[in-house]
Amino acid sequence: MQTKDYYKILEIDENATDSDIKSAYRKLARKYHPDIAGSTPDTVEHFKNINEAYTTLIDKRKRYDYDALRRLYSYAEQPSFNNTQTVNSTPKQSSDNSKSKYQSKNYFYGMWEEFLNTQYQQKEYRKYQSQPENGSDITTEVVITMEEAINGTTKKINVLHTKPCPKCQGRKFVNGSVCSFCNGSGTESEHKKFTVKIPANVKNGYKIRIANEGNPGINGGKNGNLYLLIKIEINSGFKYDGCNILRTVPITPYEAVLGADIEIPLSDGIVKMKILPNTNSGQKFRLQGQGITKNGVKGDLIVTVEIKIPDKLTNEEIDLYRKLAKISSNNIRKGV
Repeated sequence: MQTKDYYKILEIDENATDSDIKSAYRKLARKYHPDIAGSTPDTVEHFKNINEAYTTLIDKRKRYDYDALRRLYSYAEQPSFNNTQTVNSTPKQSSDNSKSKYQSKNYFYGMWEEFLNTQYQQKEYRKYQSQPENGSDITTEVVITMEEAINGTTKKINVLHTKPCPKCQGRKFVNGSVCSFCNGSGTESEHKKFTVKIPANVKNGYKIRIANEGNPGINGGKNGNLYLLIKIEINSGFKYDGCNILRTVPITPYEAVLGADIEIPLSDGIVKMKILPNTNSGQKFRLQGQGITKNGVKGDLIVTVEIKIPDKLTNEEIDLYRKLAKISSNNIRKGV
């Protein structure tokens, strides 16, 4: 059991501040350093006690535990009414009383850890009762199309928030003990829905700040902020040139020869386009007004066609290609 009085060792008062402790330590460390005061056993031991006292009292948690233990030891040292001896006490009775006193001390010493933990929890409970704590910020990703990025849009998002625990109200402790509902976190999770406006011309990775919509503060602390991280979805089939949309579309050989009416899917619907007869692969078609609108100006949809053979052909289709190969007289590689 630790019985050293660290306050007496450092020659300071029990209410000494951290500054007082540091000042007293520097003074005594210089005075009793073995290189100055000599290396006698008493000097070395006293210098060791000075360092031990300083490292304990300068640490807030260690000092708190030490003060509580010191009070407990002082209480255990007080004489017990059961240990009072009469003038006629026999040596055996005196021995019994000494044993009783020893057992009494052990009883208090055996409780000290539980006592300290209880005292520390109560201290933390009082701290969280009164100390304001600001809420943390939340960052969530919002995916939009290129068209939405250029024109702006409105999105509905669902954000996971934390709110103060309904049992401890964010204080983390109830009646001096850790809250059993939130296990001491002080918070509970909930989903919160927002309708947010994405401005026009935002870039990929752009952050939008919504003030005070982060996690709530505790004990009067400020709410955190909500940050929307913009991610622009790039469709591999689309490219953009200003307000123009560039799209590559496959067509079959017979559509290229005979011409056809085809449908092209876009982000906001389907647009129809006419393929002219004898169209070559790589040929471009411009559909006016089917692009992106920006500052009142609407771009075009520019379609590049690519002749592709279907992955699976029927026997009848293959026979027709064989027949075409026999009757065809054109040499398209002439001059290559």
